Amino acid sequence: MYAARASLKQQDLRHFYQDKINMIVIIGSINMDLVLRAPRMPLPGETMSGGQFSTIPGGKGANQAVACARLSSDQVKVAMIACLGDDAFGVQLRAALRADGVDDSHVSTIADAASGIASILVDDSGQNRIVLAGGANDVLSPAHIDAAQALIAQASIVVLQLETPLETVRHAIKLAHALGKTVVLNPAPAQTLPAELLTQIDYLIPNEIEAAMLAGIPAAEIVDECQLDTLVVQLRTAGSSNILITLGAKGVYAALEDETRHFATQALQAIDTTAAGDTFIGGFVAALADGYSQADAIAYGQRAAALSVTRAGAQTSIPYRSELID
Repeated sequence: MYAARASLKQQDLRHFYQDKINMIVIIGSINMDLVLRAPRMPLPGETMSGGQFSTIPGGKGANQAVACARLSSDQVKVAMIACLGDDAFGVQLRAALRADGVDDSHVSTIADAASGIASILVDDSGQNRIVLAGGANDVLSPAHIDAAQALIAQASIVVLQLETPLETVRHAIKLAHALGKTVVLNPAPAQTLPAELLTQIDYLIPNEIEAAMLAGIPAAEIVDECQLDTLVVQLRTAGSSNILITLGAKGVYAALEDETRHFATQALQAIDTTAAGDTFIGGFVAALADGYSQADAIAYGQRAAALSVTRAGAQTSIPYRSELID
């Protein structure tokens, strides 16, 4: 192989390496996170004094795109399909994507629309409460997906969430599946989904609550691996194949085509869990694009997520590949 490479001209070498580059396309939301820290969560009707306030780029789609970009090798490119408002937040959010090398050529600016925002309250234990205002995210349409078909055709992996209209998500999954792409869905925020959609997904990555909702099982009943097995059976009956249930500090319960296994996670002191799930997904997908096995990709995503909870904010907490690769 070395001799074959050595015999190539410089122009041919450029094409050789370009052919080896994988593309990850993320379809989803971009938000500006309005983050307020507080000693604890207020009671209903209570007014209390908080702590530091900050604005941080976020949104599940953008978080996962940035995580993929930061955690993959140079042989992986990342692009995003999304909508922003024509406001100051939109300008800042686009700049944040570009700063991490995410291709924003299919991120549309919507006239007279506000960019999406998330109001996030974080307590001293690192837990959070989030309320979304979709803004321009709610305008992402099947027409935007069709306009980006050539980009999707270049991808090896397509990643989606549920912070944009379900009609658009369904259209994008159908197209990506028809094009033979590996389709990853993070079904958040939690909602029920049609079985036909689940059959077109290669990796379903919910948390416990989202998985329970999809399976029609009360989340309070999911307390141990026995119940998780029941949940997995329900999801597989509905059409899912590879299922990764994220369990926060308890790790990941993975039901893959050839094995079912619990992946414990590294115990670190959490100061903010915002975007930990997005970081896991970004790390997992980046590792798959780099050729890792499923088990190694899960472990890599877990390492990235564990490091992220030791830092504040969404995209500000996502680590870089250089921090994980010795």
